Amino acid sequence: MIELAMIDNKIVRTRIAPSPTGELHIGTLRTLLYDYALAKKYNGQFIFRLEDTDQKRYVEGSETRLLETIKDYGLNWDEGPDIGGPYGPYVQTERLEIYQKYIKELLDKGFAYYCFCTQERLDNLRATQKAAKQLPRYDQHCLHLSKEEIQKNLDNKIPYTIRLAVPKNETIIFEDLIRGKIKFNTNEVDDQVLIKSNGIPTYHFAAVVDDHLMKITHVFRGEEWLTSTPKHLLLYRYFGWEAPIFAHLTVLLNADGHGKMSKRSGSTHARAFLDEGYLPEAMLNFLMLLGWNPGTDQEFFTLDQFIEAFSVEHLHKKSPIFDHKKLDYFNGYYLRQKSDEQLFILFKKFLPEASDDQIKILIPVLKERIIKLSDLKIQTKFIFEDVEYDKELLLKKGTDPKLAVEMLNKSKEIIKLNFNDLSTKLTDLIKDNNWNIGEFFMVFRVAICGTVFTPPVIECLPALGLEKTLSKIDIAISKLN
Repeated sequence: MIELAMIDNKIVRTRIAPSPTGELHIGTLRTLLYDYALAKKYNGQFIFRLEDTDQKRYVEGSETRLLETIKDYGLNWDEGPDIGGPYGPYVQTERLEIYQKYIKELLDKGFAYYCFCTQERLDNLRATQKAAKQLPRYDQHCLHLSKEEIQKNLDNKIPYTIRLAVPKNETIIFEDLIRGKIKFNTNEVDDQVLIKSNGIPTYHFAAVVDDHLMKITHVFRGEEWLTSTPKHLLLYRYFGWEAPIFAHLTVLLNADGHGKMSKRSGSTHARAFLDEGYLPEAMLNFLMLLGWNPGTDQEFFTLDQFIEAFSVEHLHKKSPIFDHKKLDYFNGYYLRQKSDEQLFILFKKFLPEASDDQIKILIPVLKERIIKLSDLKIQTKFIFEDVEYDKELLLKKGTDPKLAVEMLNKSKEIIKLNFNDLSTKLTDLIKDNNWNIGEFFMVFRVAICGTVFTPPVIECLPALGLEKTLSKIDIAISKLN
């Protein structure tokens, strides 16, 4: 097997190399997880590299956010921009001199060439090809310029890019860890720009140089990069370098199974899931199984268990659906494994307005009811504010307004006398007055919470407090009078 052959001969080194153009995508986090697992399984190294050559899309501060988000998921790296390492720097814009050395080597060997075409000419060329239903690609107009013409253009400071010289009608074959043998004809491969007009390399050139110099053995990336692989393999060949092993992962699909995961089906950023109150360990467990399976019925994996079980042989060829219900299932499970002491810290983070005593009251009431920690805000809204509602909600079960007022007044008297063991006292009150139990609790629940869907309302009253409880009942009575 290819993977094991490489592992037998070299230290496994994998990398994740996001661009600081915004938040970390959840699909990138899944790729990172597989990179991490392979490296750790074989006692190798996992590297973080920042690919910031796309300066037009750069977002200020996003590099810090990328690092923080990954760490907040409980993952780390052996080498990276924040901790250094033997193959740094680990930020591409800090490696520009390195790229200049290697692009000069390609130019000298005739494997790359200067392109002085204007953007207008390139746009016209693409439009003509599109109209003729041809594959859009550069026509190698500048490939055969003489040395004299090139030098003249350089002397005249004519803007240029540097392109890859792609040979005609060759077959490029490589073995993908997931998809097996893949073939490309070079007639379908464009003469990719390697160095942009501003002197900064493109992803294609910089990634190949960096992966070689950083001794990367395995490259996990999304299947959208599959068509770029021939360009990268040509670069490896031109330099005389051994290429890493590639594994092109499936894309994550929207919850409806149609199309690549997008914002229309919910959050797509790794940070957003944490902000919504999904636990890092639940998210990682969920992502582990989006494109991989252990070959058994086991569903729940710690990170260490996943590393031990991980094998590229069980990576999927079919794109998985990002099933939010399944994620909720995992998150609910992990929440219920937490001790009350652990939940206290989490509740405090998501309910900063609550006192310590209130949180201690709410933990046993709510820990079985919430799916994610952001649910706490909705579940406890009535504790921290007066919720607006229409009086008809109090009468939802067809209760006579006078009866509803009577229920609330008598409940109020009991609550005033003793705020303890209210469940028994209110149940006795219902029996003594021969009220319908469902009707009573609908009126009482709406009076306290302002909605019909609530946590166990009696158990929450100590967190609300006597004064606020009585005030809410008075507001409900005033609506009915």
